[in-house]
Amino acid sequence: MYAAFNRRDVDAAFLPMSEAVSWPKASEGGRVVGKRDIRAYWSRQWAEFDPRVDVLDVVDREDGTVAVEVRQLVRSMHGDVLSDTELRHVYTFANGLIERMDIEDGAGTPDGPSTAFSAGA
Repeated sequence: MYAAFNRRDVDAAFLPMSEAVSWPKASEGGRVVGKRDIRAYWSRQWAEFDPRVDVLDVVDREDGTVAVEVRQLVRSMHGDVLSDTELRHVYTFANGLIERMDIEDGAGTPDGPSTAFSAGA
């Protein structure tokens, strides 16, 4: 999924997700629900920023969620580094598909923009 996101291959990135997946809008704040709205959000994001997200570690949690430690490098459309951070994506599953993704980045505002984007804005 991360490799597909980095290639901007939305259809491949959507494969492990349910139709009603709830996704954080890391660059804008708030959430979107459903693949159509995620596609629109990612398209807006990619027009403003050039994010790359690489997996560092994956941890199965006792509560059934999966935490993915990632390095998120966000560049401007001109190639300037806006932020280079490590954070955690937490996935909730239902019927073997991703139902929800949350970001744990230490910002303390789960519905606000991620510090990975706001730091360079």
